[in-house]
Amino acid sequence: MISEPEMAGEFGGVETREVMGNFDREFVGERRPRRPWLWALGGVVMASALWTAALFLYGVGDRKPDMHGYQLDQDPCPSIQLKSIGAAIAPRESIPKVESGLLNHAVLDQVHRFLPLRSRARAERPENGWSIDYAVEITVALHKKTDPGAEFEARRGVTDLGVDPEAKLETVPDLGDKAYLLTRDDGNSELRVLEGGAVLTLSLSTFTQYQSDGHSEGEAGDGPDIPDLSPYQSAMISDMRDLMSSLKQ
Repeated sequence: MISEPEMAGEFGGVETREVMGNFDREFVGERRPRRPWLWALGGVVMASALWTAALFLYGVGDRKPDMHGYQLDQDPCPSIQLKSIGAAIAPRESIPKVESGLLNHAVLDQVHRFLPLRSRARAERPENGWSIDYAVEITVALHKKTDPGAEFEARRGVTDLGVDPEAKLETVPDLGDKAYLLTRDDGNSELRVLEGGAVLTLSLSTFTQYQSDGHSEGEAGDGPDIPDLSPYQSAMISDMRDLMSSLKQ
């Protein structure tokens, strides 16, 4: 970085130390040459203006991220309806009221929720047989002091089980600043969105479950295959948009 004296020399056409020499001689001789200190002053002013412009454009060090109006004053999960996922798969399961897991801190506001969906297969066969169940997990993290952009990029291939090189990564356009879908073969699809200081995640997972009444004979067998989640990606994106809108004030 160029210091102000050096910049004054560059933009004013003279070095500061030379200007000071002429300025001293001006008071001891009769001849009054053109005052070079005015040029130096102009150079300093210009340098200061450029420095101010640089501060405006780039800032100094880490800047607080733009929160884009996101607020986490209360746990938003009880009011999340998951309309699109509910229409495509099943509505949210009614669960007993649980204690809020909301974190409010000067640096970070965060909430994490597990939202099971109703199992249609289990509703049809409540006492015996295999069922395919689905669940949604939502995480919202508002970074109020540091920009999470670099970490968001670094974690593109990282799942809750660690780095998965086999996971399918797809960019989602026109959603926040950056967004992508991370899909694994084990029945999990995760939509991650970055917008300013907000990082939002909506995960859809599926698993099979065997339920027995205790009277049926025979083995349960291997059970059904884990269904493909790709048909539900548009529903995930739609419900993510609703979540993002609900958190902005």
